[in-house]
Amino acid sequence: MDIDRRILLRTGIGLLGGAALTACSPSRSTTASPFVSPTGRQVRAAEQARKPGTVKDIRLVAAETQADLGGVTVRTWAYDGVIPGTPIRVNAGEVVRARLTNRLPADTTIHWHGLALRNDADGVPHVTQPPIRTGTEFTYEFTAAHPGTYWFHPHSGTQLDRGLYAPLIVEDPREPLGYDEEWTVVLDDWLDDVTGTPDEVLAELSRGMGGMDHGNMTDMPGMTPSPSPGMGKHMLMGATSPLLGGDAGDVRYPHFLINGRLPADPEILTARPGTRLRIRLINAGGDTAFRVALAGHRLTVTHTDGFPAVPADTDALLIGMGERYDVLVTLKDGVFPLVALAEGKNAVARALIRTSKRSAAPKPDLRPGELDGDVIRYAELHPHQSVRLAPQQPDRTVKLELTGTMTAYDWAINGRKYDPKTIAPIRPGERVRLSFVNRTTMWHPMHLHGHTFALPTGIRKDTAIVLPNSTLDVDFEADNPGIWMIHCHNVYHAESGMMTLLGYQPT
Repeated sequence: MDIDRRILLRTGIGLLGGAALTACSPSRSTTASPFVSPTGRQVRAAEQARKPGTVKDIRLVAAETQADLGGVTVRTWAYDGVIPGTPIRVNAGEVVRARLTNRLPADTTIHWHGLALRNDADGVPHVTQPPIRTGTEFTYEFTAAHPGTYWFHPHSGTQLDRGLYAPLIVEDPREPLGYDEEWTVVLDDWLDDVTGTPDEVLAELSRGMGGMDHGNMTDMPGMTPSPSPGMGKHMLMGATSPLLGGDAGDVRYPHFLINGRLPADPEILTARPGTRLRIRLINAGGDTAFRVALAGHRLTVTHTDGFPAVPADTDALLIGMGERYDVLVTLKDGVFPLVALAEGKNAVARALIRTSKRSAAPKPDLRPGELDGDVIRYAELHPHQSVRLAPQQPDRTVKLELTGTMTAYDWAINGRKYDPKTIAPIRPGERVRLSFVNRTTMWHPMHLHGHTFALPTGIRKDTAIVLPNSTLDVDFEADNPGIWMIHCHNVYHAESGMMTLLGYQPT
């Protein structure tokens, strides 16, 4: 561990008084902690069991910047002045040593989304580390043990809904998948410095709806949902989607992006006809699910949230916030838009694939027919045998009722807003079942830190959509000690209270 991180953690535990850190800190208690400390012996032992390899040093600067989205210039926050941030690429087993300099006007952290990493590198302020203050540095160091498509973003307030996000690709030195080229595609919804800031959005949403029924207020089919009197400029009314079980989202976004670009000035991938292309899809949005299709092509799903799946063909994919899918496609001759429909919001993001110099690019508003074709569901996906969990009854079930309404904007878990003192206990070696019981009329993409769980079909994921008024049971092996967060990856639901913690008890 780097000296600066060790010092920060020790002083942070002593000074912050955060409930989870305090509960685990040997410096604040003379009695045994009920949970494994993020900096404890068990965490260090788990990291050594990953057999850390070569260290890859990364420097990151989080700062205010001016960004061109493709005809629209905004003042926002980003890593190293680009949106998305520059991808980090490492081989499985290598150690990421990422030194972050915080030049933002606010505290920040980095969460390495989807990775089963050491607990003290997870980036949850007041739980696994102190916040990184303005003008200071912090070094994250962890082994990237599992190949796959991952990403990183802040875990501080609504910062995710600015430009602070980037891919993290962990490559397999023995990659079994055959392809010629690859393309990382990051989807995002955008409003920062256009209609306001994410903090202003949260403030408006937090006032609630004054008793109005969000789910029943709809516009005419095919029309863009419009503002309602007295609802403010950020709250979205009338966005519905059968794929999401009704209400599609809370927030009105003026723009939707692929790799930081608007549809009128898109990113263009140039390749040859017949190229076997691997596309790594990441949804970095704050409040938007995307339905993704490539005009004129079928897609073959090969990975879900970084883990291999039995290949499955589809016309389109539905990707909730925080989810990732890898797909393969053999490119035809021409110019083809990759279109991400903002589900229920009647707007698109797009990029282009060009395999012919002769063909003209289609119009920006082209909607591929594939978007209305087959949209693959979880029930149609199955894990590759190499990552299938062995059949076993759970040793412990943690019931997580998702509660809240748009009326009061009081999103919570088990009827309680996030409280770092509330930690559900688990033990190392257990098969743990998380039972997500959605009591709301809204869908929630639920994310577990530090682990990958299995859905009922066995497919491996770390983020999964829980539809309204439904239950989703997922299982995982308790093999990564520490204190870990579970939360909705709608950033406004999470910041309103839909977060909780799991804690490993010492053995």
